[in-house]
Amino acid sequence: MLKFNGMKKLASILAFAVLAVVLWSCGQGKNKATETAAVKPDSSNAGLRLQPGFSALKVAENTGSPRHIVVTPQGDIYVKLSAPVGGKGILRLRDTNGDGRAEETTGFGNYGGTGIAIKKNYLYASSDEEVFRYKLNDKGEVTNPDQPEKIITGLISKGQHSSKSITLDDAGNIYVNIGAYSNSCQEQDRTKGSKGMMPCPILEKAGGIWQFSADKLNQSYPEGIKYATGLRNVVGLDWNTQLNQLFVMQHGRDQLHDLFPELYDDKASAELPAECMYALKKGDNAGWPYIYYDQLQHKKIMAPEYGGDGKKEGGQDAIDPAMAFPGHLAPNGLLFYTGNQFPARYKNGAFIAFHGSWNRAPLPQAGYFVVFVPFENGKPTGKWEIFADGFSGVATVDAAHGAQHRPCGLAQGPDGSLYVTDDLKGTIYRIIYR
Repeated sequence: MLKFNGMKKLASILAFAVLAVVLWSCGQGKNKATETAAVKPDSSNAGLRLQPGFSALKVAENTGSPRHIVVTPQGDIYVKLSAPVGGKGILRLRDTNGDGRAEETTGFGNYGGTGIAIKKNYLYASSDEEVFRYKLNDKGEVTNPDQPEKIITGLISKGQHSSKSITLDDAGNIYVNIGAYSNSCQEQDRTKGSKGMMPCPILEKAGGIWQFSADKLNQSYPEGIKYATGLRNVVGLDWNTQLNQLFVMQHGRDQLHDLFPELYDDKASAELPAECMYALKKGDNAGWPYIYYDQLQHKKIMAPEYGGDGKKEGGQDAIDPAMAFPGHLAPNGLLFYTGNQFPARYKNGAFIAFHGSWNRAPLPQAGYFVVFVPFENGKPTGKWEIFADGFSGVATVDAAHGAQHRPCGLAQGPDGSLYVTDDLKGTIYRIIYR
């Protein structure tokens, strides 16, 4: 009898525990901004062409020129604008009724820029010369919008490749792209036949990724570490938490035909060089400006400014790309997907937002899409696919500025949705899967 009563008591305790978990789960679901069920896609998926099973909606429009983007665990969206609108360079978008669209927009931070990230209850954002951080409360709201902490200052910005994209690891470090203020380190930049400077002085303080502490104030070059060099310009980058490694997307050089017409015809110049994904480790050198990667020959080729002829190989001390894409597509966003909403094949793979080209004539301009790269055993498979297309709004983009929208930044929502910014018309897209 005692044994039976004990079993009844245990069963009651277990039933109460299950009920508590259910009630807790229901309470967790009260934040409608993090739910997907009530979100209704726009007609025609907001103008996008998507893989089967996916749909899209416009979260917001006409926000300015949104570059990179993050989403809090509570569902609020923070967007970095390349130039302030109404004195606000960072927007906070909030969905107040769970329909997936932003009904409330506020802003702060009177500076333009590209980079934005969230780590350990801090929002990090960059201008073209500095990086700031803002404290987030338990609701995901910035508590010091007018008094951010300045953690990095004095970075080079000379008007070309000046955006400072950022990402953070799990060990207290922040990584900052400092783009080269040059196309190919010529003595006279973008001038026909001009030779390359040897060694390239730009690499001293630009043309690479710098590592800083994520929680120290007023750092500059002396406090930083040149983590990787030989990178012309990186806009899209992300820390791969599965591999504990930094991945970046480099913008390849321009104007092979314009600068060296005796070596390259205009078609070769439209296709070359590759836009490259690099898996970086401390001390790596990707080879710019001395080489470029030819995705057609699958070789590192010596740059014409340094004695190359389009065939001569170089860069024996430079790393190989983890993956190469067609030239001049302008990869501006990189995101490793860790959510559970999308099918299992997307887990730990990479999404890349290609901003689109301006210099592929006489070929049509290309890009203006988001691609997906599957990863297996910590490495890209080499097969990439167009995940979301139609941003350009036209069948063929013939002119350099013929696209209606240009994808730039990527973010993952707490429910596993994918967010995409358009820095031309200011649209924020959300892609969902059911």
